[in-house]
Amino acid sequence: MPYLTMTSRRTRWSRGWAAVLLAGALTLGGAAWQPVDAAPAAATGNGRPVSPPAPKPEPIKVTELPLPPVTPSTGEGACTPALNPHRTGCIGRSVDLQSGDFLPDGRHVTATVDFAGAPAAPDPASVYTGRQLIIVKTDGTTFPGGDAWKCVTCGVPDGNAVGRSEAMDYPQTFDDGRRLLAGTNIIDCGPHRLTSQACTPERTHIYPIRWNVTPDGSGPGGSIRELRLHPDNVHLGFNVATVTNGKFNQYGYLARLKFNPAPETGTPRAPRYDLVKVTRLFDPADTQPVSVDPRHPDRLRINPEAITVGELRGFSGSGREVTYVGYPGESSNIDVFAADLKTGKVRRLTAHPEYVDPVDISPDDRWTAVMDTRGTDRQMFLAGMRGIPPVTDLITTSATSSTRNNGQRRFFQPYLIDRYGDRGSYQGQRINAAGDGSPGSVNDPEWNGRADPKWSPDGTSIVYWQALTVPPACGGHNPLPCRPSTAPGGRTARMMIARLTSRTPLRPKPVAPISDTVPWGTPYVPGSPTPARPYPPQGTYTLKGKKSGSAKVTITENAGRTIISTVAVSYTNYSDDGARILNGTEKVGVQNPTPTLNKVDWYSDLVQTGRDGRVHGTKKSSPDGFHLTIDVLTNFFQATGTLTTTLDGRAYTQPANDT
Repeated sequence: MPYLTMTSRRTRWSRGWAAVLLAGALTLGGAAWQPVDAAPAAATGNGRPVSPPAPKPEPIKVTELPLPPVTPSTGEGACTPALNPHRTGCIGRSVDLQSGDFLPDGRHVTATVDFAGAPAAPDPASVYTGRQLIIVKTDGTTFPGGDAWKCVTCGVPDGNAVGRSEAMDYPQTFDDGRRLLAGTNIIDCGPHRLTSQACTPERTHIYPIRWNVTPDGSGPGGSIRELRLHPDNVHLGFNVATVTNGKFNQYGYLARLKFNPAPETGTPRAPRYDLVKVTRLFDPADTQPVSVDPRHPDRLRINPEAITVGELRGFSGSGREVTYVGYPGESSNIDVFAADLKTGKVRRLTAHPEYVDPVDISPDDRWTAVMDTRGTDRQMFLAGMRGIPPVTDLITTSATSSTRNNGQRRFFQPYLIDRYGDRGSYQGQRINAAGDGSPGSVNDPEWNGRADPKWSPDGTSIVYWQALTVPPACGGHNPLPCRPSTAPGGRTARMMIARLTSRTPLRPKPVAPISDTVPWGTPYVPGSPTPARPYPPQGTYTLKGKKSGSAKVTITENAGRTIISTVAVSYTNYSDDGARILNGTEKVGVQNPTPTLNKVDWYSDLVQTGRDGRVHGTKKSSPDGFHLTIDVLTNFFQATGTLTTTLDGRAYTQPANDT
């Protein structure tokens, strides 16, 4: 049950992330899209939960932020004084950008870039090479040297960076303005703010972060990824990829950062940050999303309140909640959730049937910024029919989430959603909707959003970044044409800032340190084995609809009885809401030739009717079934047969292979 997604920079991991939609609160054109009221309660009226009305569209102004000049060649010395008279470096067309957090003043943002074309040493400009962290001005001003950006890590002496990792992904800021988190490093300028002239390379230190995984504290520590700084600036969330029972899996963790100036165990034996008081955000004894009813061993039960942290994505602005990609609330629908770190109360942040995972919650916890494929119809063939219970998802989530991408082609665009989530016809507001869709415009569909959008401390701006679709995700046999870049120097990545111009700035409030203890988590013991996620054992069960009918569910395990291999479901007048009635069958089998490769055999013949008896939706595979092969690390869609969802006469079909 590996409900997870894998993210990428270059070839390490791959994540998913283009139609031009109307500005404002979106609707998807008529009755084809089936809304669902899955938002949490905002108030109580007559004893019943009530969600507030959807917010009205607000004015948003999107502009591009400056980056270093582009060199047409990455060869040594190609970044000439003519390209950059300030001798402060160039980037290539393939800049490998990743935007990050705002600094506490709200006038600077962090970004990771690849410098290229630097001259050879001992030229002072030789330090502007390779993967580095920069700070970019957002207010149109420049640093004293005349650039709108400053490189923070360029030229840091080797002695100030013992044990650092090369990865500099997901740059995030500490509230003191003196430190940054990037990859598994913390960049520290001592008493000086990172933006000041006093913060020089000689005064900057890069400290590695180490997670101890051995009982005696020896060795280099465990491999961690997708780090997220908690708003208290004391704790850190991270993810750990693993293989359990031959299948790729992942868990989220929470830990306290502790500076260790003189380590006596483990490597590196240099000043570093150790992760202590580590908690795995998972309890194998806790209720799972799909389980056997202990009072009725022949029945299954679904618990939408189960905490299912597949991939940790961050924290709420107040720090009270952890955000994550969780087990689907509806079949094949991958959403983001938030769970209270104390109480375990779960909120479903999104409910649209398209795919989402990059997410950031505003400082006041009232708004969510996401990167989502909604509006592209990319996932509708799988998830468009609403209200199907998430039963086949016991084995399909790795495969269904992987269909969101075409290799490095993302289908994400940025959206703004209020705290109460998708409900009725409200599906959020597209942040970059105001444009004509022409090449290079803010809503050019070939500029695809990437992770992660980030809020400014005062809640009035959101920074995000995009990448242009390039071969082989366009051109050649791919029917999507390749558009030339209109960005400066022809670069294929850009950093954008969205200003919410009608908002009153918030007054940032410091977040008090949270407890090291997460009551619903499991304290991590170094050297302990990684648990497998529990699942209902092999057998035939009944799943009762909340309003009517039932489903017969047959679960078959593999020969070793270590994982589920097949789930078959037969619905008879099944309904959880009383408005949609489901009949028909669905059977899915999954094999994993390697831990990351999914071979899926999918047979579907579902019919959904309304209370009036009219058919509103079908989900059908071709007579020989739908057969998908996809790897969670590469996301190249390869299928034979078809799987089609039709809603009120509109058919949603699968992507073509390699598109």
